[in-house]
Amino acid sequence: MTVRFMKMPELKIGHLISRLPIVQGGMGVGISMSGLASAVANAGGIGVIAGAMAGITEKDIATNGLEANCRALAREIRKAKEKTTGIVGVNIMVALTHFADMVKTAIAEKVDLIFAGAGLPLDLPGFLKKGDRTRLVPIVSSGRAAGVICKRWYQRYGYLPDAFVVEGPKAGGHLGFKAEQLDDPAFCLENLVAEVLAEVKSVEAEHGVHIPVIAAGGVYDGADIRRFLEMGASGVQMGTRFVATHECDADAAFKQSYVDARKEDLMVIKSPVGLPGRALRNQFLLDVAEGSRRPFRCPYHCIKTCDPENSPYCIGIALAMARQGKLKNGFAFAGANAFRVDKIVSVKELMNSLESDYDQATA
Repeated sequence: MTVRFMKMPELKIGHLISRLPIVQGGMGVGISMSGLASAVANAGGIGVIAGAMAGITEKDIATNGLEANCRALAREIRKAKEKTTGIVGVNIMVALTHFADMVKTAIAEKVDLIFAGAGLPLDLPGFLKKGDRTRLVPIVSSGRAAGVICKRWYQRYGYLPDAFVVEGPKAGGHLGFKAEQLDDPAFCLENLVAEVLAEVKSVEAEHGVHIPVIAAGGVYDGADIRRFLEMGASGVQMGTRFVATHECDADAAFKQSYVDARKEDLMVIKSPVGLPGRALRNQFLLDVAEGSRRPFRCPYHCIKTCDPENSPYCIGIALAMARQGKLKNGFAFAGANAFRVDKIVSVKELMNSLESDYDQATA
């Protein structure tokens, strides 16, 4: 008897066609920049540069944040395009102080996609001019949010999202949920994807369009990918797996913290930006939890919702330190499955293993 394996389908977003239905999550403050994004694009996925504190290594980041971040984002997009002919996107958080300027920069650089979350990007289509080819993909955590965006975009701009990313509570970094919802089965990713698919289906029927839905948050292997595609999703977004790759733009010590992590090392913190966040437990976070305050002056003003006066530390500085491998002075955000990472591999090896897992899941 011959067993027939099923290849992963392509992911189509507007005129863009990705050979694999895999989007690399945008990981801010220097974790996913042109190095990682171009490697993912070359391997058949969609590579994503993170806009959050893109200019963290610029000399004038503390004195001229707007220009530093926009300059760095433009440079990273250009560098990625020099290394790949594949699909490259950027992730720009709505909560960023310089959100509008970062969006304008990305569009001017002709980036393929803008992923926008951490708030509802209600005015995002307003930045597009006639002839722009950049596709717009909101990141949501509920069907209601997807419906609000569709209604607002169509009424104001005659435009509908080119795709949606649905991010569940097992994601790393800042989470769009209340703390008590993170472990509530009602908010599991499967339920959220079904909810958004139902909302999108009605929009598609009304307007005669196709809006791909991409599942994100805790997606780890090829079997997970297959499960969500069978549910009706068109693709998945993965962040944690791409941290433990040679091409990831973070320091080796940052990557090794994933390899060394145990299940009990995953913890949910209250971020200075006012949202819960999932991170790897370390002494820095334990000190914060015990009430230790690290005096600082806010040098970046990177997030609109940050409250420096009452925050125990500067999240921009903490994440910048972690990116450099200085984990005594910062911490690493990570998804709920980070403890399953056992080695650092190349992006190509990772993508091959995901394809193999997917194939075997059909047996």
